[in-house]
Amino acid sequence: MGPLAGIKVLDLSRVLAGPWATQALADFGATVWKVEKPGSGDDTRSWGPPWLKDRDGRDTGESAYYLSTNRGKHSLAIDIANPDGQRLVRALAARADVLVENFKVGGLAKYGLGYADLATLNPRLVYCSISAYGQDGPEAQGAGYDAMIQGKGGLMSLTGVPDGEPGGGPQKVGVAVVDLMTGMYAVAAIAAALYERTHSGLGQHIDLALLDTQVGWLANQNLNYLLTGKAPARQGTAHPNIVPYQAFGTRDGHLMLAIGNDRQFAAFAELAGRAELARDPRFATNAARVRHRAILVPIVAGLLAARGTREWIELLTPAAVPCGPINDLAAVFDEPQVRHRQLRIDLAHPLSGEVPQVRNPTRYSRSALEYRQAPPLLGEHTGAVLEAELGLGPAELAALKGSGAVG
Repeated sequence: MGPLAGIKVLDLSRVLAGPWATQALADFGATVWKVEKPGSGDDTRSWGPPWLKDRDGRDTGESAYYLSTNRGKHSLAIDIANPDGQRLVRALAARADVLVENFKVGGLAKYGLGYADLATLNPRLVYCSISAYGQDGPEAQGAGYDAMIQGKGGLMSLTGVPDGEPGGGPQKVGVAVVDLMTGMYAVAAIAAALYERTHSGLGQHIDLALLDTQVGWLANQNLNYLLTGKAPARQGTAHPNIVPYQAFGTRDGHLMLAIGNDRQFAAFAELAGRAELARDPRFATNAARVRHRAILVPIVAGLLAARGTREWIELLTPAAVPCGPINDLAAVFDEPQVRHRQLRIDLAHPLSGEVPQVRNPTRYSRSALEYRQAPPLLGEHTGAVLEAELGLGPAELAALKGSGAVG
């Protein structure tokens, strides 16, 4: 069983940061109740094409975006703007260990579903709020999506071709990394709060902001600035602190060369037929190579252009010189190591027969992860969960549906 088996998560989040966190919690064995608006559900259900195809090849209306981040959950179509719906959510919160939400600051309090309301009802509840700017501060009420936070939080100042070069200017990363990283911080914070609860017996409120996350995970670039007072600039695929560490053109494509120490550079230089480069005082150490980047990089580029990508990989890999191709996703899923690690999995789906997924990268020695079900249809589990958890019978469920509280 997964390490979080027995933990119940009430998921009031939508789009990506919150659902990414709760999908990981489901992978780890938690029971996740995903509360969605009747009729429309999570915003990402409509973020297509592409769509999942049914058995006859027709679009199902289940978007690839939604399917990427909601496996293992139970979908409950409950209207939290409806007083009866609010009572249902409070009743579920009383039975939950964790609640995850990403409404605007104060958005749930008006429904009686804020942390202060539910902590009184269930003092053991770990309540995780994800917002653009956090629960306090001059911009706390502001809305924000991933791409604008990539810009505001500094990432786009570091990503892309340098200014003045062809194609220069800011670029966003190809996936919503701020949302994804915030989701992963949420998983870690929730797990830590659950561990702390074993000592205190109490839950607590977790306040996660996209902006805080974006600033926090700039890592070495933060310290590059804080130590020097000089803001780092875009360097394309190059590394600010290591040389040579970037993509180079080869005779038939590109190679990502990622030399991280002096031994690796010496091995590369010898295999490239220029062993003397590693003895040159300008290039003998990484610090020297960084200082003389403008001289060394064109030399390395000329060497790599003489052979094909696969030739270089076959030459450098046995010598433990880190390098690799620039794969598109078709090539990624065809990589022997990716196939061996079974990163693609397929789960049974009621509309299509099965739906592809990408497994959680975590592997435990004892707590095997179980991928129990595909991303749910909207409201697929409303009746079953409300009956099992709250003891509601058919007549009560019908009345709730008639009032619009559930879908």
